[in-house]
Amino acid sequence: MLLNLLADLVLLLHLLFILFVVFGGLLVIHWRRLAWLHIPVVIWGVLLELNQWICPLTPLENYFRRKAGNGSYDTGFIEYYLTAFIYPGWLTPEIQIAMGVGAALLNILIYGYVLSRFRLARLSSKRNH
Repeated sequence: MLLNLLADLVLLLHLLFILFVVFGGLLVIHWRRLAWLHIPVVIWGVLLELNQWICPLTPLENYFRRKAGNGSYDTGFIEYYLTAFIYPGWLTPEIQIAMGVGAALLNILIYGYVLSRFRLARLSSKRNH
């Protein structure tokens, strides 16, 4: 029971990691200091995809599932709904690379927007002084 719960928590953490890589830049628009955490996470996530490395969370989750005596993802809410999202059957190396490039480009656009807002705010404050 505990091992299944740990495996589910790792799977949930994996999903949150993916979402943070892709959409975390949107949080940076409002909380600029979050960029110090988000930028390294994006770099790591993009490197994982471009090099087709296995995320360390995957073997950790599999370890807990094996120790719990489960060989597959056929039980539980989290497993049923999140596994197909995180580990889709159609994922190929080419699609992985495209996803990595897409995540990088999306975040470059978001950070470009963040930087332009920051620059405009600095110019505005200089004019008011």
